[in-house]
Formats: sequence, structure tokens, C-alpha cells
Amino acid sequence: MLLSVVAGGSAQAQDAPAPEAEEPEITEVTVVGSRIRKDTFNSASPIQVITRQEATLAGLASTSAILQSTAVTGGTEQINNAFGGFVVNGGGGVNTIGLRGLGPGRTLVLINGRRVAPAGTRGAVGAADLNVLPNAIIGRIETLRDGASAIYGSDAIGGVVNVVTRNIDGVTLEGQFNSPTAGGGEQSRISVVAGKSWDRLSVQGSFEYYEAEELTLGQRDWARCQTDYRFDPTTGVTTDYIDPLTGKSKCYTITGTGNNGVTINTLGTARVAGVPATGNPTLTGYNRWRPNSAVSTGLVGFEGVSGGSLNVRDTFDPRMLNNSMLSPVQIFTSFGQFEYDLPEFSNSKIYGELLLNERISSQTGYRQLSLDYATGSPLIPANIAAISANFLAAGGTVLFSGPTKARAFIGYGNSESEQDVGYVKAVGGIKGDFAPLSGWKYDFAMQYAKSDATYMFESWLTDRISKSLDVATPDSDVPANLIAKDASGNNITCVANNVDPSAGCIPAPVLNSATIGGVLPEAWKAYTFVPVESTTEYEETTISFDINGTLFSLPAGPLDFAFGIEHRSASINDQPNANSVSGNLYNLTSAAPTVGEDSVLEAYTEMLVPVLADLPFAKTLNLELAYRYTDYDSYGDDTTYKIGLLYEPTDFLTFRASQGTSYRAPALFEQFLGATSGFLSSAGDPCNNWDAPGVNPNRAANCASLGLPAGWAVGNGNNQSIRVLQAGGAEQGLSAETSENLTAGVIFRPTFLPEQIFGKLALAIDYFDIEINNGVARAGSTFLMSQCYDSPNFSSPYCAYSERTPVTNALTVYDSYTNLSVQTVKGYDYNLRWERDFGEVGVLVNMAVTQFEEQGVAARADTALIDYNGLINTPKYTGTLDASFTYKNWRVRYGMEWIDATSSYDFYGLSPVTSDYILDTPDYYLHHLSARYTGSDWNMTFGIRNLSDAEPPQISQGVENRVGNAPLYSGYDYKGREVFVTFSKSF
Repeated sequence: MLLSVVAGGSAQAQDAPAPEAEEPEITEVTVVGSRIRKDTFNSASPIQVITRQEATLAGLASTSAILQSTAVTGGTEQINNAFGGFVVNGGGGVNTIGLRGLGPGRTLVLINGRRVAPAGTRGAVGAADLNVLPNAIIGRIETLRDGASAIYGSDAIGGVVNVVTRNIDGVTLEGQFNSPTAGGGEQSRISVVAGKSWDRLSVQGSFEYYEAEELTLGQRDWARCQTDYRFDPTTGVTTDYIDPLTGKSKCYTITGTGNNGVTINTLGTARVAGVPATGNPTLTGYNRWRPNSAVSTGLVGFEGVSGGSLNVRDTFDPRMLNNSMLSPVQIFTSFGQFEYDLPEFSNSKIYGELLLNERISSQTGYRQLSLDYATGSPLIPANIAAISANFLAAGGTVLFSGPTKARAFIGYGNSESEQDVGYVKAVGGIKGDFAPLSGWKYDFAMQYAKSDATYMFESWLTDRISKSLDVATPDSDVPANLIAKDASGNNITCVANNVDPSAGCIPAPVLNSATIGGVLPEAWKAYTFVPVESTTEYEETTISFDINGTLFSLPAGPLDFAFGIEHRSASINDQPNANSVSGNLYNLTSAAPTVGEDSVLEAYTEMLVPVLADLPFAKTLNLELAYRYTDYDSYGDDTTYKIGLLYEPTDFLTFRASQGTSYRAPALFEQFLGATSGFLSSAGDPCNNWDAPGVNPNRAANCASLGLPAGWAVGNGNNQSIRVLQAGGAEQGLSAETSENLTAGVIFRPTFLPEQIFGKLALAIDYFDIEINNGVARAGSTFLMSQCYDSPNFSSPYCAYSERTPVTNALTVYDSYTNLSVQTVKGYDYNLRWERDFGEVGVLVNMAVTQFEEQGVAARADTALIDYNGLINTPKYTGTLDASFTYKNWRVRYGMEWIDATSSYDFYGLSPVTSDYILDTPDYYLHHLSARYTGSDWNMTFGIRNLSDAEPPQISQGVENRVGNAPLYSGYDYKGREVFVTFSKSF
């Protein structure tokens, strides 16, 4: 699928889109990477190109899938529809691309050379959403995997992706359908592309509809039962918790750091005597119970499920299998472009583009409800009310002020989240000959883009649950539909209804086995569990002007020059629901609005200096220079540069190298993200058991200085959860990040070999080295606490990010965006291309391998670099192979994707010989096969992706996010074997 322009490939991607043709094979093409018009196909930077035909043959149904493929990303993890159930920048359903593993905020996405503004939901919108890109009218996609901040601006640190549209004359209808053989995750796409040219006017446009069906956990066998997945290294026998009811490893446990299991169908009380459940030891008392109507002694109707493994409790609900593994989405996209010639005005052209896009996506999750019942409540049956002690003391719950007699751990069921994102991008400009200078061109453009989104998730409202638990005998004027029964069968209603019947409060259900089992009144569910809607807007305006041409001629050729200025302004306005802002979402975090704006003025210049040409051992020696001045309203000014060198001693050997710098002001959300609160288990408090053997002596001394006694630990009355606040870092002195980027490579094309025998061969090897300083990110609450408490006398600067409340000793951590010292990426790209004709059969082979040597992060300048290279989800090697065969009207393609084996044992200080964890993955291969037939005005492509139906590898719980037992990693295929067909007809 991937075409590597191993000869280089550079120049004017922002000129007119490529004309529509019979989609010939592209071996050399002018592509992204410079603002200077060039006649040469050589560049000092490595570039890759994907043609429309290659993407169709690969069976990729969306632009997102094309750009997130291993061939483009080098195997680094990407945010796709598998991340819908996780908190990611841009919100649920977003798809982004980050080259070199540096994240989407450091990769610039363009359409016809002009930037695509961010889109998405929630406060952390800061990268282009690939869902907004048109698919039907794309001619090719160009990828520059080299730092280009001096050319394109600060967000091009990791590279640039440029989507180039095509000109078309006539009408083309196209449809595509992808269907996994195991069901679920089907994709459909239909589109129409039309264009017409007159003497002066050329107009093209497209409309398309794309839909991806949901794939749930229950639709794949390997995801149906998420286990601890641990084994005795000697015997190979599982060490998982064995469910006494099934005799097998328990699905969705709650051991260790969590395995997505939840406590459900369970009652919490003060500790009292009772009957143990099967698999639970006989104890003098229990404080967790499971309904069992056969129990007639102790706590009648309940069996004890505490004191032993937590997994004796019910932790799995079949409705968990309804959770989205891949989010469903519907996308509507319209794109139009025009050019109008004005030859009488210096051969000028007026041009414009309009992109309209709407994404409707959703995710299904599963929710547990912890419902507290106040001591003395008429909703509690007599046998539970008779327990003398309380489950929680006064103040132990947010639902009421008094003590809690019991807590119901309820498997509530599935919940829905939805996103509706509208996106518009409009471009207007004029370009032509720059009359004062012969041979020079100018381009003036204005661009406006806006993402206007609503997002919804379902949540309980704390105040409504609280009101529903406060019940009394109803007055005569309370409507019948607001009256329920208490545990004794008497009529009750909410106290709020007695005061104001119009309040419409529905009484909470009685605490009994049905309620604990999730059988809840529909009216009460509708009253307390409601859609929570919020809005996000992101706007960006860009004005640019540039000129380019030849300054003068040197002996080796013309010295080309480009100069331009650009002004960009952006604003974000995320308004969470009022219940979220006020903290009224029960058992969920609160969120404050994110509102901010910034602007930047930039001036840039580029120069191509031909040093030598057509000399012995110096066929070409070119110097490429770029310089940019950047001035942010928020962070002041700085300069960046890029120097590139292209040296061709002969026509079969090319050396290229470039080095540059970048200066990136934090994105709007990194500066202004509204504070979001969350909670961690109090078990993570760094002062737990501070006097135990082996504890860092600095930590022990610091905890003792706080007046915490020896043995201070969770469970001894110190049960405060750790509150974590996440926010933008502007108020805490967040500064801009800088980086340096180096690439160097060699291209070998043995033109001295007879082409009729050996064909055309080209090999490119490129080294890359990127280092980011003062990188903007959240450090993580665990890191912040350890750095502070392990420093002598609380001397670490990270101590400013946490505080402990006197008397209660409750800990708060401020995990805001901050500057991490260093992030590094080093490695090699290998690209090979070979083509040859064997009679009427043409053969084309492309192979690409990325080898990472280092993928490291150091949190401070004085801390060691942590290298994640080769760990799970960060493979050292990835590769693709693409072989196609043409014969008359047929083209047959075989594709292969490879992800290297990974291992995280050393990182966690474990040995694969002695550990019962599975912390490695084998080499992973995907094989694809397709064929295309081209008629006079139509074509059809059909094929199979993942021929062998390869499943993702499996690892143990506790160290990585997982889907089932598989790592959450975009390089693995969750859908399995997939058949596809594409049909196109032109008129």
C-alpha cells in the first residue's frame, strides 16, 4: 500500500490539486516538504506517498484507517475507535495521528497544503480529527516523517501529513463494503464525485457517507472472558482465581490493580455473624453479602462474601459484553473546490475550498451503582435494620449527612455516550504571477475552520438520588405516580414531594435482593439516571501570504527563494453540563469550563542553494535552508531553523541529511483546561506504612514530619481517597517546549544494472533522532507523589503539586499540564522498491521497515531516561510488504504487516522464568489479498484482510490497558478476517 519516494520527492503540495487520470503508478512525484517550486524530484527529507489506487486495493474504507496503518505510523500507537471507552484528548470517537510516537499534537495534518484545525469534544481538543478528512476526492496522501517546524509551524515536530485532492471531469459513483466474517464492525461507504471545467472555471466536488457498525466485546471469543491470565512458570497451570461455581478462571475479576470487574449483587453492612458463600472461609463475621434465599440463619437471606478473596463476590455481568470494543460511527462529508482564471491580472487565479463534515459516534459502557441507605430509613428491611452497628459513620456518603446502615452494590447495566461533531473548513484566496519580479509567484489565502460539537453521557444526579432516599408518609395531595412502598409495605413518597408535589421526585427502591440484583423501578431510573449534555467549540482563523521564485542563478543552477507571513488565531470554549460543573454527577468526576484563546504571527523564509551540479562525483549538491520567526501572544517569540543537504555523487547514489529546531507553545487545552476532579484509592497514599522495612528513608522522614504515627495505614481509620485535580498549566508557569530534529539517509538506485534483466530497484535507509525539551504533558499523580515524598525534606519542585489537609491528612494532587524535561525518539527507516515486467505481467514490490533504537522519557533533567523501546505497545520493529501483479485489466495485491515481539519483564523487574505474569507478545503478522479489475469506465476491487484470522496476543492484567486479555494497541486487529468489495462507475 505504501509508496516510498526513495528518490526524495518534494515541492509544491499547495499548488493546484493533481489532475484526474487513469491512476498511473507513481515513482517520482512532487510532494509536501517545501514551499519552493522545484523541477527536481530530490529532497533532503524522507517522504512517503499513498495513492488512491493503493488504498483501495488494501481494502481500507476510510482516510483514518489509511493514515493509522502501520505503513504510515511506523507501528506507534494511535487513537482510534478502540479507545472510545477511555479518556482521550478530543473525546470519544476521535481518530488522530501522531508520527514517531510523539503524539497528535506534534503532527501537522494538511489538505492541499493548508492546515486542518482541531476538532472533537470535551476540553482537551488540540489535534486534527481524521474523521473530518474527505475520502472520495482524495488523489494521494503524502507523509513527511521529518521535523518541519521551520517550514510549516510549531506543530510539525514529528512530521506532516498532506491530503491532496484530485481534479475530475465528469461524475464517478463509488461504493465499498467491508464485512468481518465473525460479524460486527461492518463498514459501508458510498460517494459521488463530480467535476466540470470551462474556459476559465474549474469546479469539483464530492459527497460521501461512511458508517462503521459497532463491534462489542461479546462478538469476539477472545474478548468475552477477561481474566488475570497468569500461569505458574514451571507447570504452566493457571494461577488465576478459580471461580468455585465454574471451576475455571474467573471472568472480569477485581484482584490486584483491577481487571474491569466490579462488585455487584452485593450488600455492605457492619461486620456481623453469618453463613459463608461457597468458596469463602468460615469467619466470625462478614461485612459483604450476596443474596441467597436458602440462608435461614445469621443474616437471613444473605451469604457472606468478605474475608477471603474479593472474587468470591459477583464481579461479572453478561451485560458487560455489550460494551463497545470498536465505537459505531456515521460520517457525512461534503467537499468542494474551484479555480477561476484571471489571465488579464498577471495570470492570477481565484480559488476556494469548502469542507463540511458531521460525525455521529457513540459508545456503550457498563455502570455499577453503589446506593447508600441511611440508618433508620423505612426503605431498609427489619433484618438489616436490626444490625446494631453502622456501615459508615456520619459523613461517610455524599447522599445524606447521617450514618449509613447499608450499601447496595448494584449491577446497573449499560450506559451510552454520544458525540455529534460538526466541522466546517473554508478557504479562499488568489494566486498568480508576482508582477514586480519576473518568474515569481504569489499566493494570498484566508482560511476559517470551526468544530461545533455536543456530547452526551448518562449519569446519576447526586441531588436526585439523595432526595429519593429521603422518604416519608405522603400527604393527600401527592400524585399517585410519585408514591411507592417502603420495606413494610406502607405508602411513602419523597420528602421533597410533600413540600412541593411538582418536584416530581420518585422514591428510591426498597433495599432487598431484587434491588441488589439490579431490578430497579423504571420511573426511578429515569428520574435519577439522565443524559448529561455539554458543548465544545473550537475556532481557528488563518491568513497567509507567500511569494517564491528565483533570486539569481549560480553556476550550479538557480537559487530559489520563498518568503511568507502567516497569522493564526484560535479559541476554545468547552462548556460542561451544569451538573458536571457543580459536582452533582454521582460517582463521577466534576469538570470546569475550558475557555481560552491564543494567536501567533509567523514570518518564514526558505532557500534552495545549488552548490554543485553535473561534475565528476558531484552530480548534485544542494543546500536547503529554512528559517521561521514565531511570536505567540501567550508565550512570546522565538526562532527556528532547518538545514538540509542533498548530495548525489552519481546517478545511482544519493546522500541526504537535515537538522532543525522547533518552538511549540502549549495547545489551548494544555494552557486553559478546566479543572477536572477525580479520586484514587487511599491505598496509593505514599505515607501508607511509612515505617515498614525497605521504605525510602526520605519518604519515612517526610511522613513522620507530618505527625503521622508509626503504622499509619489504610484500614486504621484513615480511609480518605486521594483527590486528583487535572487542569491546564497556564497558572502554574507552564512554558513552551523546544526540540531538535536530525535525519540522515542514503538512497541507492543501481541504474548501472540492465533494467530489462534486473528491473528498477531503489533502496533508502534513513536515520532519525528527535529530542523534545520541556515537553508539555501531565506527569501523572503517582509520579508527582513519589518525586515529592522521596525528596529530602520535601525539597522537590514537584511538591508544589500536592498538599495534605491538616487533621484529616487527606491528600490532594494537582496533576496539571507541566513541562517534562526530555522526550527522545531515535531509529531507522528502511524502504525498498522493486519493479519489473515479465512479458505482460508487471511486478511491483514495496517493503518498509521502521526500527526504533530509543523511545525515552525523562521527567526532569536530573532524572534518568526511561526507555520504553521494545515494551508492550512500543515495538522496536514494524514492517510492511506490498507486492502487486498486473496483467491486462487485472491487478492482484498481496500485503503483509509485521509487528515485532515485545517484552516488559525487565521494565517491571521480573523474570520470565520465575514470574507468573505473561508480559511479552510474539511477532504479529497480518496478511491481506485483493484483486482489481478495471473496465473502460468502471472498476471493481474485492479482497480479504487478515487472511489467517490472526487474533491479538494476550497478556496478564495489571500493567497495561487491555481489551479482553489483549493489549489496547492500534497495531493489532480486533475485527479478525474481513472481506471487502469496492465498485466504481464513471459517467
